[in-house]
Amino acid sequence: MAERQLRVDPIACRAHGICAELVPELIDLDEWGYPVLVESPVPRSVLSDARQAVAACPALALRLTASAVQK
Repeated sequence: MAERQLRVDPIACRAHGICAELVPELIDLDEWGYPVLVESPVPRSVLSDARQAVAACPALALRLTASAVQK
């Protein structure tokens, strides 16, 4: 399975904060409530939570993408 990484569309995001509640291991909130994502692949142990956060985003601003392969 390819590694996955969370991405956020900063234009679409409305700072609801649901994502940080569902995946606090990968997402912090800045002082205005916008998500700050960890710049690393999503560990398998929280992949299910990351998928739930993507599905729960009311602004559809959060995505789970395939990580770029580094050589």
